Amino acid sequence: MSTPKKSVLEPLRVQVRRAQFIVGLGFLALVLGSVVSSALGVRLLVRLEALPFEFLRFAIALVLENLWALAVLPLLCYGAARIIELRPWPTALGAAFTGQAFLLALDFVRDGVDGYLERGWLLVLLDWAAFAVSVVLSQRAVVQGRAAAGQQVAQAQQQAATRQDEYAEFLREAERAGEKSAQREAAKSGGEAAPAAESGAETSEPKPEGEPKAPAA
Repeated sequence: MSTPKKSVLEPLRVQVRRAQFIVGLGFLALVLGSVVSSALGVRLLVRLEALPFEFLRFAIALVLENLWALAVLPLLCYGAARIIELRPWPTALGAAFTGQAFLLALDFVRDGVDGYLERGWLLVLLDWAAFAVSVVLSQRAVVQGRAAAGQQVAQAQQQAATRQDEYAEFLREAERAGEKSAQREAAKSGGEAAPAAESGAETSEPKPEGEPKAPAA
């Protein structure tokens, strides 16, 4: 009774584990990206303030703010796709939406809806544009990761086939060497047996009787 239930629920369990992995991937990308962007922001603060163009400072700050989505998440998706078979669009959408939803939750808890909207429609649109770019980059990263994994598997199979051919050739050479050795041993034993047989035949032949002595006068 338990075997049919397990077979029916197994696809559902696989989907649940995959969804959990995608959520964890997005959360990990957000955490790592926040750490990296904070470190880079501290180091680049003086240089950013020294830039003459306000637009350039704004663009760099926007990239640093969304570094988790534009750089860290695609890298994680690429690495995960090389190990696990992932679907490109569900993985990219799920992981990016996980990080974005967590950021929105923090903004709403800290500033509320009014505080979020007070940022201006331009910043809101740019944030969602970065989200869309992140989804596209993550999807392409998953595709490239699966392609790289397929090439690695094909290369491993080719190497295994080459080693199998080399091992088969080694076995054939060993069999040939064994046959040649057996033939040499047989020829050697046959050559030693022939002189022995000839000498045995000579010793077994009766010696001719001596001629009769002439009668005395």
